[in-house]
Amino acid sequence: MPTFAWVCVVIGFIILWFYGIQLIIIAFRESIAWGLMYLFVPFANLYYVISRWDKCKSPFLKSLLALPFIILGFYLLNTSIAGPGYEMIDGLTQL
Repeated sequence: MPTFAWVCVVIGFIILWFYGIQLIIIAFRESIAWGLMYLFVPFANLYYVISRWDKCKSPFLKSLLALPFIILGFYLLNTSIAGPGYEMIDGLTQL
């Protein structure tokens, strides 16, 4: 089970990386200044995506597809690492 969990996490981060790079490319195509601000200025990337929603909508929404993979992967990792002892402790705390 941990292997499947790690595969889910890796797939999620690959999706995030791929569409994140696309957003960076969109910012650099507008200007080098926007590209550098997108990378290095806090919250400039958020402002850029919101203010240029027509250009950034598709890659941003597609990057959200990564969230279920990452959440599922970390959930499976948590339950597989905890093991049966965790269930016993959880049962004791409910008494």
